Amino acid sequence: MSAYETAAAMFSGIEPLRSPDPSPGTFDALAVTYYRSPNFLGLKPSTQTTYRREIDRWREDHGAKRVVHLQRQHIREQMAARYYGLSLADYKDLVAKRQTPKFDPENETGGPEAANNLLKVVRVLCAFAVDDDPAWRRDNPALGIKKFKTSGDGFVPWSENDIAKYLKRWGAGTRQRLALLLLLYTGQRRSDVIQMGRQHRSGATLRVKQSKTSAQLVIPLHPDLKAVLGTLPKDGLAYLTTQYGKPFKDGASFGNQFSEWCRTAGLQDRSAHGLRKSATIRLVEAGCTTKQVAAITGHASLREIERYAKAAEQEKLARQAIARLIRNG
Repeated sequence: MSAYETAAAMFSGIEPLRSPDPSPGTFDALAVTYYRSPNFLGLKPSTQTTYRREIDRWREDHGAKRVVHLQRQHIREQMAARYYGLSLADYKDLVAKRQTPKFDPENETGGPEAANNLLKVVRVLCAFAVDDDPAWRRDNPALGIKKFKTSGDGFVPWSENDIAKYLKRWGAGTRQRLALLLLLYTGQRRSDVIQMGRQHRSGATLRVKQSKTSAQLVIPLHPDLKAVLGTLPKDGLAYLTTQYGKPFKDGASFGNQFSEWCRTAGLQDRSAHGLRKSATIRLVEAGCTTKQVAAITGHASLREIERYAKAAEQEKLARQAIARLIRNG
C-alpha cells in the first residue's frame, strides 16, 4: 500500500489493509481502491465501519479472485451462507452432502438482515468498480438479486412487560440499567447513545449530534433518566462503558453486549434498536404529534412515526368501540 493509501485509511479511522501488494483485478485490489476513494471516505464513520466489516468478510473468501469473474450465483451462495450463519466453506460442504442447513434464530451472525446487508455492500462495491474503471468489469452482477424477506425492519419493539422484566433483573446503579434508560428516554440509535456523556448535558437537557444523519437535537431529560445521571461519577466522558471502564468501540460492539444483557434477563429477541422503536411508540401513545416525536428521535422521515400513530389510533378506536358495545348490552 502506498503512503497516500495508508494516510487515507488512517484519516478515515480504519486500519490500512494488511495485504501490501494485492494482485491487479482482484477483490483485494478493488478494496484498496475503494477504501481510498471519495465514495468511501465521504461516508459517515459508522457506515464506513459497517461497509469495511462486510467487505473484509467478503475478501476472506473472494479476495484473491478476479472481480470480472464474479457471477450472480456466487453472490447468492454467499448470501445463503450468511443467512444460516455459516462460513461459505461449511455451507458448500452441507450442500455437497445434500444436507439442509438449519437456521438458528439465536445465531447473531445469521438471519435475513445479515444476508441482505451483504447484498447491499456487494452492490455498492460492484457499482464502484463499474464506475471507477471498466477494466474491473462492465456490469454489476448484484443488481436484480432478490433480498430475503424480513418481518418489518427485523427489530422487535419492547413491551412494557419486557422493560419491567429487564429493570427487575438489572437493579439501580448497574450500567445495564443505565443503558436501557438512555435508549428508552432519548430514543436514539445505539451508535449515538454510546457517545453521550456529561459534556453533552446542559442543565436538564442533552445535546445530541446523530452520527447517521448529522441532525443536532436538544432532548429534555426525563425525570427517571435525570435522577440516574445525577448519581454517576464525575470523571470520564462517556456515560456507558465496557466492563473495563472504557468507551465502547462502536455501536455494533455495544449492541452485542446489550443483547447479551437482554438474554441474561430472559429476553431472547430484544435489542437496542427495539428500544428506539418502543420510545417512538411511547411518545405516539402519549398523544405527541409526528413532528413532536421526530424532535426527540430525530427521524428524518415521518413515515415510520405515522405508521405507529395509525396503529395507536386503531387500537384506541377499537377499545372505544368494544366499550360502547358492552354499555349497550
